[in-house]
Amino acid sequence: MRKIIHLLYYWLPPFIWMGSIFFMSSQESIKITTNAVADFVTFKTLHIIEYAFLFFLFYRAFQSIKDLQGIICGVIAFFITIGYSISDELHQLSIPTRQGRLRDVFIDIVGMFIMYVIIKKVRLIRKLL
Repeated sequence: MRKIIHLLYYWLPPFIWMGSIFFMSSQESIKITTNAVADFVTFKTLHIIEYAFLFFLFYRAFQSIKDLQGIICGVIAFFITIGYSISDELHQLSIPTRQGRLRDVFIDIVGMFIMYVIIKKVRLIRKLL
């Protein structure tokens, strides 16, 4: 029973978030404003946030495995998250009003990097306390 709770607590969230990303990517493209620059900045910021959060969820899940340590968890989480980012962009190619772009994968990587830096800073602060 404890293993099931562990699996649900640590491993279900990243897969739920991946499902959310897939659902959002399946929707038709929308515009928030008539200003193309504002739309671009808004949607790219959302890319950064959604993939930073996915990276965090996978990092957290891998941290729950006792034999894995910090940098290894980050590397594994990075490759899984970037793989999902690439697959998401490929998926968007099949949605009529969407476009899959390599640029968006690089923007997603920025989000992952930002989250990794935040995780490292928080861990450093916790050690100091």
